[in-house]
Amino acid sequence: MAENLEKTIESIEHVPASERGKGFPPFEKETFASQLLWFAIFFIALYAVIARLAIPQIGGVIAARGQRVADDLAEANRFKEQSDAALKAYEKSLADARGRAQALAGEMRDKLNAEAEQSRRKLEAELNARLAEAEEIIAATKTAAMANVQGIAIDTASAIVERLIGTTPADKTVETAVADVLKG
Repeated sequence: MAENLEKTIESIEHVPASERGKGFPPFEKETFASQLLWFAIFFIALYAVIARLAIPQIGGVIAARGQRVADDLAEANRFKEQSDAALKAYEKSLADARGRAQALAGEMRDKLNAEAEQSRRKLEAELNARLAEAEEIIAATKTAAMANVQGIAIDTASAIVERLIGTTPADKTVETAVADVLKG
């Protein structure tokens, strides 16, 4: 390895004198025209290659990307329309379900109202029958009480007159007097 290093150093030291002291080759006046000619040739060749090969490929990629974006937008619009249709169908089914629920609630309310009305009428009829029975019993009791009142009034009037005058009045006279007073 040391030998290779020495050979490299010797080769650097033995640079021919004609090459020493010259400037940067692209800036040398002697080679400037040929370099400019080769630059123009390579520029035109590179331009032709790019114009013929790279630009159509880049245009194709841009067109494909544009088409893909357009397809993606179309698909997104299609999905949006599907979701809108699904939403409308959901809202319609929800409205139908609400309508059915309200109809069932109305039917149930009407049924329960009818049952309650029927039950009320039945109970009212029973209460009216009991009330009629009670009125009959009250009337009978009142009649019996009035009959008893007349008897009690006759007995009481007889006892009062006997105490006041000392003699017992005639039963017919006391009955007539009590009947006149009770009639009014």
